[in-house]
Amino acid sequence: MNFQRGQKKEEPEINLVPMIDVLLVILIFLVITTTYSKFSELEITLPQAATVETDHAEDTSKVIDVSVSAMGDYTINLVPIKFASIESLREALQSAAKNQENPIIIISADAKATHQSVITVMEAARLAGYNQVTFTTEMTDNN
Repeated sequence: MNFQRGQKKEEPEINLVPMIDVLLVILIFLVITTTYSKFSELEITLPQAATVETDHAEDTSKVIDVSVSAMGDYTINLVPIKFASIESLREALQSAAKNQENPIIIISADAKATHQSVITVMEAARLAGYNQVTFTTEMTDNN
């Protein structure tokens, strides 16, 4: 006996809404907990040291030697400078340049001098309008 003659049988179906909700929650969890690593690079072109024969008589007039001691004392062309501010160091560089146009600033810093003291010389040279700044190195013999 079939008592349900007039009624249609409902087709079984899968409700996708709860499954989409669960997948969305899993996706959000993965996005939040995943760590993204961003590799940043700083491209630096390092200068190459080379010995070049030049006319030293012409170049020495355009060179200003700045020495930085381990204690942070400054010497410009073998003359000690009383450091009070970057502006005073800029004025000392300008007076050592003697109205030369864009002299070469050579910074010789002691190995134990702070980075800030070298940066101070570079900033004073920038404020004075001198953009040719270089550093001296010392070769050591490993004998």
